[in-house]
Amino acid sequence: MMDTFGDVLKEWRQLRRMSQMELGLSAGVSPRHVSFLETGRARPSRGMVLRLCDELEVPGSARNRWLTSAGLAPAYHSRAGDAPEMAPLSQAVDWMLTRHAPYPAMAVDRHWCLKAMNRPAQAMFAATGLGAGDSLIDALLDNPALAAALENRAEIERLSLARLRTELAHFGRDPVLEWAVGRLADRVAAQPGTAVDQMPAVIPARYRLGDRVLSFFTTITQFGATGDIAMSELRIEMFFPADDATRQATEAIWGNAAPGD
Repeated sequence: MMDTFGDVLKEWRQLRRMSQMELGLSAGVSPRHVSFLETGRARPSRGMVLRLCDELEVPGSARNRWLTSAGLAPAYHSRAGDAPEMAPLSQAVDWMLTRHAPYPAMAVDRHWCLKAMNRPAQAMFAATGLGAGDSLIDALLDNPALAAALENRAEIERLSLARLRTELAHFGRDPVLEWAVGRLADRVAAQPGTAVDQMPAVIPARYRLGDRVLSFFTTITQFGATGDIAMSELRIEMFFPADDATRQATEAIWGNAAPGD
């Protein structure tokens, strides 16, 4: 059964913890009109749907659900990766991944599926069998080789759980993310030690690579000006050395993977 617009509006208003009064004031309409929209006594125009989406910070992929639930045509699309208009974005992804060598970098989608990796990332994860198309969530939960390589696996699981919860709040209802949060929450609850909300500001991931342990923290880059759903949700995750020993080892191991090769 298809959601009604009122169902979708109420779901997101509660997700953002806004009252009908607060949403009405921020959107420039009366709380009574918000109530009428939620109960189906009023139908929204396209402009009203998008205005409410702006106020509730609804991402592009979820806005299509808002529009179709109101009987309106979707506004956001996912284009084929080889479409001519996608070329500048694809080139930007390739440029960032390549130029980040000799440090690892990868591109992942909203469900943490690997879309691309640079040469250092491919080398670092080679023993785990991870490659393009694989899920980092599945690997974190069920890949024995990755579990053995991560020296601080419990910390990374807590960090990943906090990140997944943040992403789920951003994207709204998402069965894949909800499943991942549930699985990781069960695992973290069984761990002794620091609670998720008491984590330090930075937790480097410590990877065992042969007889070395490499310690990395990551930064995430996203496209801020694209109307394509898939590209708006793509994240470029770049690994940086957390200590001098890692920097020196990384440059010694993958220095020949520098830009231009």
